[in-house]
Amino acid sequence: DPSLAEVNSFSPSVPISPSSMINQYKFEDGPELRDLFITVDDPESHITAIETFITYRVVTKTTRGEFDSSEYEVRRRYQDFLWLKSKLEEAHPTLIIPPLPEKFIMKGMVERFSDEFIETRRKALHKFLNRIADHPTLTFNEDFKIFLTAQAWELSSHKKQGPGLLSRMGQTVRAVASSVRGAVKNRPEMFTEMNNYMETFSQKINLLDKIAHRIYKEERDYFNEMKEYGPIHTLWSASEEDIADSLKGIASCIDRCCKATEKRMAGLSEHLLPILHEYVLYSEILMGVLKRRDQIQGELDSKVDALASKKTEKDLFSEEIGKLEDKVERANNALKADWDRWKQNMQWDMRSSFTNVAENNLRYYEE
Repeated sequence: DPSLAEVNSFSPSVPISPSSMINQYKFEDGPELRDLFITVDDPESHITAIETFITYRVVTKTTRGEFDSSEYEVRRRYQDFLWLKSKLEEAHPTLIIPPLPEKFIMKGMVERFSDEFIETRRKALHKFLNRIADHPTLTFNEDFKIFLTAQAWELSSHKKQGPGLLSRMGQTVRAVASSVRGAVKNRPEMFTEMNNYMETFSQKINLLDKIAHRIYKEERDYFNEMKEYGPIHTLWSASEEDIADSLKGIASCIDRCCKATEKRMAGLSEHLLPILHEYVLYSEILMGVLKRRDQIQGELDSKVDALASKKTEKDLFSEEIGKLEDKVERANNALKADWDRWKQNMQWDMRSSFTNVAENNLRYYEE
C-alpha cells in the first residue's frame, strides 16, 4: 500500500527485523523532527492503610519554548492517567484520544501487582503518553503539559479546581446526548461510512483478539507439557543403559523445542496481543467519538427545527444557529483529520505486528 509511505510516526513502532518489508517504508516525521520525548519507567509499590497502588516515573525531555525547563521527572499513578484522558476528552470531544489499559489489563492472563502485570501496564502507559505527544493537537493541551511537569501536590491542587470552560463544553456535549434520539437527519455521508466501517472493524478486531488469546493459551499449555516431558526422558535414561544416549537425545531435543516455544510465546505476548487489544479499545473510542459528533449535529438540527416553528426570537435563534454551524464544522474537520491519521497508523501497526508474527513463526520452525 503506497499510501503507507506518507504515514507519520504516531507511536513507538513495533521492533522488526532488518529483513522485514516494513523497513522499505519511510516516514516523514522521523525522530529528528520530534521536540518532546517521554519515558515511563521505574514502577514503585506504595502501601497505605487504605490502599496499595503503583506509581511510575515519567521523564520528559523537550526543546519547546512553552516549557520552563528542558527536562522533567515526576511520579504518576494510574488514577492520574485516567484524569488526563478525561480532560482530553472534555477538551477535544471529536478527536480520537488514545486508549488507556483497563484497570485489570489482560484479565485472566496475569495477576494484579505481579511483575508481568506491572510491566505490561508500564508499556501501555508509555505508549499512551507518546501517542498524545505525537498528536498535532493533543500534544499542546495545557492539562497534558501540567501532567508532565507538575509535582504530585501541584497536580493534586490542579485537579481540585472547578471545571473550566473546556470542561463545561464537554459537559454540554454530554448533556445533548439525552436530547438526541435516533439517527441524525443531516449527517454527512462520510460519517455514515465511518460508522459502518467501525462497526465492521469492531467485529473483526474483537474476533482477532479472541483468536490470538486462544492461540497463546494453547501455546502455553503445550509449553507446560514439554517442560514436564523432557526431564522424564533424562530420568529414564539413567535406568536404560542400552538406549541411554537416545533417551538423552530426545530430552535435549524437547528442551530445544521448549526454548523455541517460549520465545514464540514471548513474541505473541509482546508484539501481537497488546496491539490487537489496543485496537479493541480504539474501536470503542471511535464509536464514542462518532456519537459525540452526531450529538453536536443533533443540537444544530433541533435549533433549526425550533427556528422553523417559531415566529418570534428569530434573530436570537439565527445567532445560535450560526454558532452551532461553526461548532459542527470544527467538529467535522477535527474528526476528518484525526480519522485519516488514525487509519494510516492502524494499518501500519497491523502490518508491523503481523509481519513480526510471521517472521517469529519462521524462526520457530527453523529452530
